[in-house]
Amino acid sequence: MSVVVRRTNTFAVRPPSEQDEQLLRNLLDASASLWNELNYERRQQFFNGESVWETADYRKRYVGVLSSATAQQIIRKNSEAWRSFFAARDDGENTAPPGYWGNEDEGRDLRTYIRHDQYTLKTGDRSRLEIPVGQDLKDEYGLGYHDRLRLEVAGDPKWEGEQGRLELYYDEVADTFRSIQPVTVPDSRQDSPLAEESAALDVGANNFVACTTTTGQQYLYEGRDLFTRFRETTEEIARLQSKLCEGQYSSRRIQRLYRKRTRRRDHAQDTLVRNLMERLYEEGVATVYVGDLTDVLSEHWSAEVNEKTHQFWAYRSFINRLATTAEEYSITVEVESEAYTTAECPICGEREETDRNGDVFRCSCGHKGHADLGASRTFLERQAGINLEVGSMARPVRLKWDDHNWSELPYSPERASPNEKRTDQSTGDGKLASVGTA
Repeated sequence: MSVVVRRTNTFAVRPPSEQDEQLLRNLLDASASLWNELNYERRQQFFNGESVWETADYRKRYVGVLSSATAQQIIRKNSEAWRSFFAARDDGENTAPPGYWGNEDEGRDLRTYIRHDQYTLKTGDRSRLEIPVGQDLKDEYGLGYHDRLRLEVAGDPKWEGEQGRLELYYDEVADTFRSIQPVTVPDSRQDSPLAEESAALDVGANNFVACTTTTGQQYLYEGRDLFTRFRETTEEIARLQSKLCEGQYSSRRIQRLYRKRTRRRDHAQDTLVRNLMERLYEEGVATVYVGDLTDVLSEHWSAEVNEKTHQFWAYRSFINRLATTAEEYSITVEVESEAYTTAECPICGEREETDRNGDVFRCSCGHKGHADLGASRTFLERQAGINLEVGSMARPVRLKWDDHNWSELPYSPERASPNEKRTDQSTGDGKLASVGTA
């Protein structure tokens, strides 16, 4: 029996003219307006103890701009968000109701969803994406009754299969429109061997992710430069807040900085997860183990590490991204305890006579290596029940963010950073080391 799995194609989308770009922006802005109106009514009903499912007919209000099918997709997506919220509450999670897509004063999140049978995606010499537009917008921009908005597409699809609901959005950080197309692919058409390998992730404050696989491959995603920019924006927000008049708590400029800071971080994390999952898929990885930090996020941490994990790193949000993307590749994510992995030597198992200086880990047995990569290796060996031979480890792949992609660096990460303070196993200052000494 054939088994089907979900995969995702991503593209950059380019309006061919200024008029087409303005039309697209109006379409995405109207989608955000629809979401916000519907979500406001549902939030009010929720807080008043009423059913959130009985609402006004917002489809009719927006059909002239979005088309009936697209308006219905926004409504359906909002309903899915509320169902997920109620399911999380039933599971005992303390989570907030679905939020808004920005607002008119501070800027909306420009995003929409197109039903699977309502768009046409052609790739090749003249790649293009055609999407429906409401009649009011057609009249305003001079489109015929049967015309659709045609957009240029950059990039070739990685996967071919039955197309799903298309997400189209504006990436403010990269100043680019992007589309995400899920497709259903039969397993007989996958180009990877049967997945049976495992991987473990060390989630850090200075390095986003350190990963080791049972094939002996290691990946390191650096986070210092990203955090430096995040902190600079945070300091600018604080400076502007200090100049506010008494009784004033924010301003449009401050809100724009908050949004820019969050979007820059989320873009880097989304791209990291996609990059990592593609690499692990090619490695034949079926299971990814990630450390559970739930009980230690607020214990024994310096102010800097707290800022990194709670604001910049957003650990819980990242794990959700990881699990959602891994599902597309039929990879299972398991959250497990990684106690002592930071302090434990991956060669001899020593925990007391070890030391960390920046990224460098040293043990009294003579071992010297990258602290986070060593922790991910130890974590993997515990969860997979194996022992990786030193000679079997490939040269680590080191990746750095360039505002658009995670690019491989040509040099090894086994070096100390002169800007890193000396740390010990009791505080974990400089990474999530408190997990390793719990």
